Amino acid sequence: MTTKILIVTGDAAESLEVLYPYQRLREEGYEVDIAAPARKQLQFVVHDFEPGFDTYTEKPGYTWPADLAFSEVDPGQYTALVIPGGRAPEYLRNDPELRKILKSFFDADKPVAQICHGPLLTAAIGSLEGRRVTAYPALELDMQAAGASFQDVEAVVDGTLVSSRAWPDHSAWMREFLKVLRAKAPVA
Repeated sequence: MTTKILIVTGDAAESLEVLYPYQRLREEGYEVDIAAPARKQLQFVVHDFEPGFDTYTEKPGYTWPADLAFSEVDPGQYTALVIPGGRAPEYLRNDPELRKILKSFFDADKPVAQICHGPLLTAAIGSLEGRRVTAYPALELDMQAAGASFQDVEAVVDGTLVSSRAWPDHSAWMREFLKVLRAKAPVA
């Protein structure tokens, strides 16, 4: 039986934060499914910095098909979860089907990797209380309001939860997540 990992995302997710873990985890031998509000072609974005701007800019990124709608996901079929960032988490946190999926992973203490604005989803289900996390630095106050201890570093491991700031930290993020996966959910 193949060991399966679920990525939850939607339109306006950061291209690199979806596709880097998707490809890296497949390279390790995991089967990876992407779930979104509906089965459709998703439009990702690219966030970058421009001289003179106070924050990042957004440009169209890659498109990619969602394998499943959130309503079709059986969390019991997956051993781990990846939550990319971008703008998608801002609206996805309102999706009741997704909140049920997220809660099931945390209730079962399965490995979860979150990056950038992805922690907005775990904050929405109350799963950051008392935990150590990192996220996109502008979310420090949001993380503290969710009861987490924010650390501005490349990657933070708190039990089975691995968080990272943004796509420049991918190497550290996946290195730490793979350590957790090899211990808790090795490739079958």
